[in-house]
Amino acid sequence: MSEQEAYKKSSFGPAFFFLSKRKRQALAHYYTFCRLADDIADEPTQPNPRQALKDLEAEIEFIYLGAPKTAWGQALVEDVRSFQIPKDRFLLLVEGMQADLSQKKYPTLQDLQWYIYRVAVIVGKATLDILGVHGEKAATLADALGSAVQLTNIVRDVQEDATLGRVYLPGSISAQEILENKKPQQVAALRAQLAQQAKEKYRLAFELMDEFWPTQMLPCRIMGYVYQKNLAKIEEQGFLQMAPVKLTKFEKLQMVGYALIKTIF
Repeated sequence: MSEQEAYKKSSFGPAFFFLSKRKRQALAHYYTFCRLADDIADEPTQPNPRQALKDLEAEIEFIYLGAPKTAWGQALVEDVRSFQIPKDRFLLLVEGMQADLSQKKYPTLQDLQWYIYRVAVIVGKATLDILGVHGEKAATLADALGSAVQLTNIVRDVQEDATLGRVYLPGSISAQEILENKKPQQVAALRAQLAQQAKEKYRLAFELMDEFWPTQMLPCRIMGYVYQKNLAKIEEQGFLQMAPVKLTKFEKLQMVGYALIKTIF
């Protein structure tokens, strides 16, 4: 997949439209890596996904040695140096994909946060590295916004995840029970619980954004408003309804406009 294709497929594409070409390019390279890792874990025809993830880890080591073996690795070498992207931004994501392959369970919200950190918060940290936003408050922002976005994805994709044998809802409910709709009230209650957690994380994220330079936070605001709107739409449909709810292009554009207004005023 080309970096342009990965960028277009990223849910975050609209958030980065207003960045400089260099930063957009670096983000496209990073999201190419994210897409590769995600495809390895999710593609059922992948012959040996565990080995493929090990190969990704090996290439990450080569990138930081300045001797990558792949085209995507070569694209990232200069980005890693220019934006001082730590190695854990790559390795922890792979660890999250390995958990998906093993169909790891998450009995509690704390257990689930272990996963969210690896597949979402660490991506937020890499994004802020490239945006040039650093420090303790940046790390807290990455945690809040990354967690909110991933919780929204989990609430939205319960049935789709179950078809892959994965359950991110805290507790002991199984993928089969979800697919057979055996415990609809329990599933709905868990989705509502995670939605409430997400709303609290969005609130914190937007509070933190006010402490940074407004234009620097525009991509974060766009991302936050788009996913927050998606969560509101899911809640409006009702948590008993399992069909995935997604925003229309017009709804996404509305959120982009709203983020621009909030940034200017």
